[in-house]
Amino acid sequence: MKTECLLFLTGKLAEKSLNKVLSEVQANPKTPKFKYRVEQIGVSVAALMTPEMITRRLKNTGKANKMILPGLCQGDLSQLHRQYGIPVERGPEDLKDLPQYFGQGGKAPDLSQHSVQIFAEIVDAPDLTVPQIIAKAKKFKAQGADVIDLGCLPNKPFVHLTDAIKGLKKAGFQVSVDSMNTDELLLAGKAGADYLLSLTEKTLWVADAIKAIPVLIPSKPGNLPSLYRAIEICLKKGKPFISDAILDPIHFGLTESVVRYHKLRKKYPQIQIMMGIGNVIELTDADTTGVNAVLFGLISELNINAVLATSVSPHAINAIAEADNARRVMYRAKLDSRLPRGYSNGLLGLHDRKPFSYNKNEIAEIAAQIKDPSFRIMVSEAGVHVYNRDGLQLDVDPFKFYAKLGIENDASHAFYLGVELARAQIAHQLGKRYVQDEELQWGIATIQDKRAKVAHREASIKEKQAKKK
Repeated sequence: MKTECLLFLTGKLAEKSLNKVLSEVQANPKTPKFKYRVEQIGVSVAALMTPEMITRRLKNTGKANKMILPGLCQGDLSQLHRQYGIPVERGPEDLKDLPQYFGQGGKAPDLSQHSVQIFAEIVDAPDLTVPQIIAKAKKFKAQGADVIDLGCLPNKPFVHLTDAIKGLKKAGFQVSVDSMNTDELLLAGKAGADYLLSLTEKTLWVADAIKAIPVLIPSKPGNLPSLYRAIEICLKKGKPFISDAILDPIHFGLTESVVRYHKLRKKYPQIQIMMGIGNVIELTDADTTGVNAVLFGLISELNINAVLATSVSPHAINAIAEADNARRVMYRAKLDSRLPRGYSNGLLGLHDRKPFSYNKNEIAEIAAQIKDPSFRIMVSEAGVHVYNRDGLQLDVDPFKFYAKLGIENDASHAFYLGVELARAQIAHQLGKRYVQDEELQWGIATIQDKRAKVAHREASIKEKQAKKK
């Protein structure tokens, strides 16, 4: 097998660190052997290089058969491939992550599979128009929902139930209807609903009149024998069904309800089971990322096949997307017989596993190389570091930096530093990875939109040009 020869492009400040990390990577016996060359192309900050700049400054690639650029390098890389005739790709955003890039942290996990269906409930469906229901269904589907559940409200007629079901089916959705009213359930089944929630042994006759798959629940809260009887009826008839032991809120029976699910699975190892997780997600003032992670850990261990999820409370706005991430992570970890660590950052909203890439001394070494007035910002366990050619400052309070920055007459620069120092302070306080000019990562809630940053940069340039006139 031919040994890869890699060409790493970098800037002045990162050259020393890059060589150090690459030597450590090569020293690891688990790393596939490769040759490499580091080319410093004359720009201070590696992230500022562009394909156009590279084509002007890089005369040839020598014996390299692949070019690796800094992860934050912007622009279309295809022109580099055309000019130099070798593959060109971005490495990790932080060079300290190169060991993982070379597989020392394991290959990127395959999270394309899962074993849990997500029923996303539209709890206020009777109060919405059909177009509004379809719009919300599209949003939930984009977040990972497999089935759209229409929640009926007690003592409130759902006059457009048939139209809502037909509209959703026409738009390509699987539909379930959740009601304790047998007339609504019959109507839903005749309109084409795929699933009906929630039938008991007393209302199971509804399932004989329609094709929809019933979701069975106890006739009274916590009454497992009544659920068992409903299950036995369906088993004898050979009719498909899903059973739900009902998950209760914290301090109102949560632990006992988890025990019920365990008993249900132990008694019926092969049946389909659903868990409604909204009672814990919605009714607990805690970040939903962690709650979803723990619940889906239980779901994975109990081999539960479906969840009924809601996204109603403001703090649960991403609950469906989090459930999608959690089911994939737990499925893969279970297949691998591993702890659910290192598979995804999707549920790490507030903290990062490796928040600080550089320590205080390493940042001081980098700062000592700076020869220009532009400010750089980095974060370590010690605090926020701000430095340029005039020196290095370290503090945990960004307001302490103002007197020494010298930006009293530069509104644009002051605005920029204010934004970046706020991000840096948050990253230090929470233990998150901070990269200058990049949004903080909030798991699946991260919004990547570089347009505002570009607009500010363009406005800043115009402002400076106007002052010179």
